[in-house]
Amino acid sequence: MLVVHNISLPPKQFGGGYIEDFFCNQLDCQAHPYFDEIKALQVSAHLLIKRDGAMTQFVPFNERAWHAGVSEFNGETNCNDFSIGIELEGADDVPYTQRQYEVLSEVTQCLQAHYPQITQNRIVGHDQIAPGRKTDPGESFDWSYFQQLIKEAKS
Repeated sequence: MLVVHNISLPPKQFGGGYIEDFFCNQLDCQAHPYFDEIKALQVSAHLLIKRDGAMTQFVPFNERAWHAGVSEFNGETNCNDFSIGIELEGADDVPYTQRQYEVLSEVTQCLQAHYPQITQNRIVGHDQIAPGRKTDPGESFDWSYFQQLIKEAKS
């Protein structure tokens, strides 16, 4: 399964290396008041796609990342055990960039070629596997457009 997330550190601020520092457990919690709230969290993702489309891989795709938290999909719990987590630098209510959609589509196609179990119905948002607890990738994520890009590339 592929899980689409969003993250920005501090919230709704883009750029800088805070996300990378956070995923590598090197975040300077003195750099911003919000960071004190998240200092105890230990999370990771397989891949981060920045606003300009640049990618950083934190965890190999065949290894577990800690991105889903308490989660369930089709009756299976602990989605970290069977999913790939991709973070988009963004926020629920801030439109994603064209380049992010393009890169996410390209990565998704590569992952589907390598992991045929990642079918269209196994590409979900964090909000779908942790409803009530998570809201990302949020209302600004255009699922129809993203799915259209994947289909067009396969044609």
